[in-house]
Amino acid sequence: MNKLQKDFLWGGAVAAHQIEGAWNLAGKGLSIADVMTSGGNGIPRQVTKGVKAPYYYPNHEAIDFYHRYPEDIALFKELGLKVFRTSIHWSRIFPLGDEEMPNEQGLQYYDDLFDRLLDNGIEPVITLSHFEMPYHLAEAYGGFRDKRVIEFFAHYAETVMKRFKDKVKYWMTFNEINNQADGQHDLHTWTNSGILFEHEATQSEKEAVIYQASINELIASARAVMIGKSINPEFQIGCMMAYVPVYPFSSKPEDQMAALKVMNRRFFYSDIHVRGKVPTYAVKSWQQKGYSIDLSDEEKEVLQQGTVDFIGFSYYMSGTVTTLEKLEGQSITDFDNSKMLTNPYVSSSDWGWQIDPVGLRYTLNIVYERYGLPLFIVENGFGAYDDVHEEPIQDQYRIDYLAAHIHQMKLAIIEDGVDVLGYTPWGIIDIVSFGSGEMDKRYGMIYVDKDNTGEGSLKRRKKASFNWYQKVIATNGEDI
Repeated sequence: MNKLQKDFLWGGAVAAHQIEGAWNLAGKGLSIADVMTSGGNGIPRQVTKGVKAPYYYPNHEAIDFYHRYPEDIALFKELGLKVFRTSIHWSRIFPLGDEEMPNEQGLQYYDDLFDRLLDNGIEPVITLSHFEMPYHLAEAYGGFRDKRVIEFFAHYAETVMKRFKDKVKYWMTFNEINNQADGQHDLHTWTNSGILFEHEATQSEKEAVIYQASINELIASARAVMIGKSINPEFQIGCMMAYVPVYPFSSKPEDQMAALKVMNRRFFYSDIHVRGKVPTYAVKSWQQKGYSIDLSDEEKEVLQQGTVDFIGFSYYMSGTVTTLEKLEGQSITDFDNSKMLTNPYVSSSDWGWQIDPVGLRYTLNIVYERYGLPLFIVENGFGAYDDVHEEPIQDQYRIDYLAAHIHQMKLAIIEDGVDVLGYTPWGIIDIVSFGSGEMDKRYGMIYVDKDNTGEGSLKRRKKASFNWYQKVIATNGEDI
């Protein structure tokens, strides 16, 4: 084979909380995303206790996809998308998260959205929880540190999978569940698990809590897989990882071991999603650190039974680690005297993300060899400041970034034999940035007239990358 398969799934990706808006309409409850303030480049977002004046919460309106999706889907059809990856806002279905009966208005909204996509020849690819948990579950239960939340998630999964069993084939459970792995970023523990550390906790105390919450989420994911397969055996249900390959900086053997240890922390989640059991390196680490993780024999069986069909993942950048004393970097705990460095062999975006297209091919190879499951690149993109004064908006830097990554993906498929289902670049339309809450950190091929303060007409405009990606899809990746 010297070409991509004819049924390759070209698409685009977003998340409900970054696109929909309508944060308090039609019975929707407060979400953990709704209490995240705006931030900026190098300015972290804050998580407030409820919605507080005078803070600005950019997710409240986002780009108003909730009301404007017919217009946006028409653009997606013109672009040629075969699939559209989005998520279901959990708090739109269960406003508090622990109710028995769902919100019918929320279910109807997604019925209408999925119908519109399908009528336009676009298949929905749906994430059950993309940094979207009812705020009540975080406040009343402490998020996923409480095992009762497993049951609430399972009930939610069953509700939407039954409702949309004839409209959605591809599902993923938790978005970038391994983002919380290092415990360094409070926004990740909040958006992954609904957990804030409000007192001065040590790194060890945080890590123990995160591992317990992660195990509970992985059980919840396995429950969702089992439920989904009982509803429709044709469902394809995957996990969703953030893969950031970490290279050894030098050929010093200790650098290789440091890279291995750092990667184990990330692979922990997909090892359980795919293999159905806690890896021995994690068990040993817990023993050495004195962590007591609550995982019953019954729950171990659930993990075994609820393994995934494919691995969805995001890829944006790579990292590098060293133990060389002469180099400066951010110290990490994974291996003695190790630290993360800036890689001098690759460039960086305006937000300091290292640009490494070859790292995508490397990731595809190591993940496929590790698990042997089909892979799905469900996020890959370039956040940048766009100059909007030309028509169309000239974003050659975005085209260059995406073309380089698609080229490496094709090499992994055609030359290396990796099974890749599809490619859905992140932020196919400009959306609220997860990390900073900005609109000016733009990923889209469709521009949305809105700025970091919430001002703008919300008018949509095509960028140069729109016409480029349209051609890529039309030629099935031949013309990039």
